Amino acid sequence: MEHFEHGGNYPDGILDFSVNINPLGMPESVKKVLAENIGKFAEYPDPYCTELTRKLSGREKVPVTDIVCGNGAADLIYRLVYALKPHRALLTAPTFSEYEKALLEVDCRIKFHILRETENFCITESILNDLHDVDIFFLCDPNNPTGALISPELMKKIADRCAEENILLVIDRCFMGFTGKNGDDTAFLNENTVILKAFTKLYAMAGLRLGYMIFGSARLAEKVRGTGQYWSVSVPAQLAGIAALQAADHVEKSVSLIKKERGYLCRELERPEIKIYPSETNYLLFHCPRSIDKLLLEKNIAVRCCGNYYGLNANYFRIAVKNHRDNKRLVNAVNEILG
Repeated sequence: MEHFEHGGNYPDGILDFSVNINPLGMPESVKKVLAENIGKFAEYPDPYCTELTRKLSGREKVPVTDIVCGNGAADLIYRLVYALKPHRALLTAPTFSEYEKALLEVDCRIKFHILRETENFCITESILNDLHDVDIFFLCDPNNPTGALISPELMKKIADRCAEENILLVIDRCFMGFTGKNGDDTAFLNENTVILKAFTKLYAMAGLRLGYMIFGSARLAEKVRGTGQYWSVSVPAQLAGIAALQAADHVEKSVSLIKKERGYLCRELERPEIKIYPSETNYLLFHCPRSIDKLLLEKNIAVRCCGNYYGLNANYFRIAVKNHRDNKRLVNAVNEILG
């Protein structure tokens, strides 16, 4: 069976914990809008996402000129990198691999700040010591694959240091919606800050592809807006995004479910062979000395082996937090394998 770099794409019949999609699925209001507007899918989409951007402007409390929508978060990562073509970058490790891939495509030199296992792979103030002699710093909060959050106090220090050193700080908050701790992103916005968000996971819209960036600089936003293909966001993605922004009850239910089921998985999976790292979002990173991914796959359950994350190895695994029935099936399978 072929394994995909980011997990997912398993055949029917596999219970997939390798991707972190909302277990509640897509909001019913989004499904309704899509079903009622199929006739519009034959039209070219609005290349400027005018209505969606206006709605996002109201939600995020920033001008429409400071928002750029794209074909998922990954699309915007590449468009930003191609627009700037940075020479030197800082990344933490482990973290989301698409930052590195995008940077390498423009021959950018990358410096890694290695997160320590003894500190549960959390970002600490030691990161401030590496914020010099680079052009761009991608920072995932909560981090992928650890699920660890950065405190607002430390994030403010990081943003201020990047402004002092003229480093573009890109804060990836694609999983923040699952934490129930959204806070005020504008507290960290300055001319050197970009915030990345997506509808992919929280609203279960991975197949539709929709993300957006919030810029502290309208000039930089316009530069990124001019990159990539002209019609980067499809008609159904724009309609779904507008509808999803009104699904507050769906988000509240999702946060409550994730918190409850994350606690269940932590309690039931903890044992001498498994170390689970603290997470505040909809996935858990754990260490197991056995190839538990292969053993689980024999039981038709897929988990994410993190061996291709810089700073980890094949004994680290990430699992999504799903509904209780699926989580219980995973727990039972691990009990059968490890005893």
